[in-house]
Amino acid sequence: MAGILFIISAPSGSGKSTLVSETRRLVGGLDFSISYTTRQPRGSEQDGVEYHFTTRAEFERMIAAKEFLEWAEVFGNYYGTALSALDHARENGTDLLLDIDVQGALQVMKTMPKAVSIFILPPSPEVLERRLRNRSQAEGVAEESVIERRLSQARTELLKLDDYRYALVNDVLDQAASEMRAIVLVARGAGDSADVALAAECLTSQHSGRLDAALGTFGL
Repeated sequence: MAGILFIISAPSGSGKSTLVSETRRLVGGLDFSISYTTRQPRGSEQDGVEYHFTTRAEFERMIAAKEFLEWAEVFGNYYGTALSALDHARENGTDLLLDIDVQGALQVMKTMPKAVSIFILPPSPEVLERRLRNRSQAEGVAEESVIERRLSQARTELLKLDDYRYALVNDVLDQAASEMRAIVLVARGAGDSADVALAAECLTSQHSGRLDAALGTFGL
């Protein structure tokens, strides 16, 4: 079944991009929507690969022209998903993965209630802080204020977790990728009994012990 919209959200530094890449390796027919942003490229990021990097003036023109499925301003920069991404997926007969922040995800959930929403969270704030520091050092930018701001934002975003259908704790990549693969297959009606059981464990309505343990480390 093509045409399913998967919404993926996670606090910055949760390993979302790696997990999405691994899931796409395991499951075919998943198109990835490349978002537009006004922030500057980090490290080895390339235009048209990780993001479409654009100017603030051009982004605001696209807003005015209603060219976005969703958009939001995060940490002083715009991020948005072009409507054309949906058209492209339909033309290719594929499902679409949207990697978007919580603000944008809530917009899409409201306009497209059949979308499959998945929240990815790190196992603890300590792990998240370590990932953020490692990424900052790799990019040559290790501003303490930026790391603290992202840690604070992560706690705020976690408060919206129950608005999502599924939640994954990204502590072991292979396990998280298996869970996301199961969710995709079940949404397509192609999963076996093991996939159905694995996906069910990730439902936010169930709040598994693993999920609650991770939330507890954030004081939630």
